[in-house]
Amino acid sequence: MDKIAMVTGATSGIGEATAHMLARNGFNLIITGRREDRLKNLAEKLKETNIEVKILSFDIRRLSATNQAWNSLPNDWKQIDILVNNAGLAAGADPIQEGLWEDWEQMIDTNVKGLLSITRLVIPEMIKRKKGHIINVSSIAGSEVYANGNVYCATKHAVHALTKGMRIDLLPHNIKVSSISPGMVETEFSIVRYHGDKQKADKVYEGLTPLNANDVADAIEFMITRPPHVNVNDMLLMPTAQASAVYNFRNK
Repeated sequence: MDKIAMVTGATSGIGEATAHMLARNGFNLIITGRREDRLKNLAEKLKETNIEVKILSFDIRRLSATNQAWNSLPNDWKQIDILVNNAGLAAGADPIQEGLWEDWEQMIDTNVKGLLSITRLVIPEMIKRKKGHIINVSSIAGSEVYANGNVYCATKHAVHALTKGMRIDLLPHNIKVSSISPGMVETEFSIVRYHGDKQKADKVYEGLTPLNANDVADAIEFMITRPPHVNVNDMLLMPTAQASAVYNFRNK
């Protein structure tokens, strides 16, 4: 089979944009997410580029569901060349003493444990072939901590640490490991963080032009199109109006 890429969290935002980018680059795709209807709609669009698409609809927080989804793949579809670990979220924006345990569990189970569970399944197949590229979608929150970001920042710091650890462990196997760390990206991110409060979510991007999902997908395209001897370890991608996790300039 021709080259294969897997994108987790492909039902919207960065994951969806990355799936389209990979399809344009000729990759057959495995797209995952919880919303099966969205995956089906995305698959139909992707197939217009004459690639093959497999849908895996499951909750990446559930280890048994992740294993079951992986085991449902034919063996030739497990020969994954590129894994984009995009599934992730922020839930809540409260000071640590007011945070909700359910939000913390959701972030830890998705951003850290979910990333680990799918990567643990994919890596052995890459090792067999002595090639592959794992790209973990992190955040500026993986490098900086900000007020009310506490547990979300901790999960993205974990993604950074895991990326570095993977890179060391997989060095003898010729497997590339990268992370991409965007600043403000206008997707469903803030709507999810504020539990569906669109008014609060819109205020995050007021007065400036944030990144969009395609901007991040373009950067991932740069990563995957480098020569075999070149690996982009980490890319920090920010809107021009944002200097750090805290500092930005807004037009009044």
